[in-house]
Amino acid sequence: MSGGPAPSARLANEIAAQFADRNPDTAAREIADHMRTFWEPRMIEALLAVAADGRAELDPLAVRAAGLLR
Repeated sequence: MSGGPAPSARLANEIAAQFADRNPDTAAREIADHMRTFWEPRMIEALLAVAADGRAELDPLAVRAAGLLR
């Protein structure tokens, strides 16, 4: 098994990087909206599990977006 981040964490971080220049509240809402629109429910569940675990290196915006997906 690879030591890299979970796929959901990696993707969430990539998306968060695209929103880094925006207001954090706005960015988190837009990231969460993107995930609701384009991610399968199992991907969202995987991200929520990673965020709840707290061990993955999630971008702070990805963490905020995950909080909005709960």
